[in-house]
Amino acid sequence: MSTPFERIKQGLQEAIAHAKGDEHGVRVHRPRPVDVKAVRAKVGMTQEQFSARFGFSTATLRHWERGDRTPRGPALVLLNVIDHNPEAVIAALA
Repeated sequence: MSTPFERIKQGLQEAIAHAKGDEHGVRVHRPRPVDVKAVRAKVGMTQEQFSARFGFSTATLRHWERGDRTPRGPALVLLNVIDHNPEAVIAALA
């Protein structure tokens, strides 16, 4: 049986290894890239409507659509979910 300290220590060691690029034994989810403009067109919203509805700044949305920047992290996950099931996201945020 492991003590709480041993479990915490193991978790920290795994986190350090992962931060150094060792993905052995670590499940990493990498959301697929999305065409933000196509996702917005799919839901039939203007940039202002899309930004307000899903919590992105309009400036950021414009950068994504022009290709100046790419969405990452939670924003990319949310865009993937919106692309897959926009109605569910809209309902969840209502």
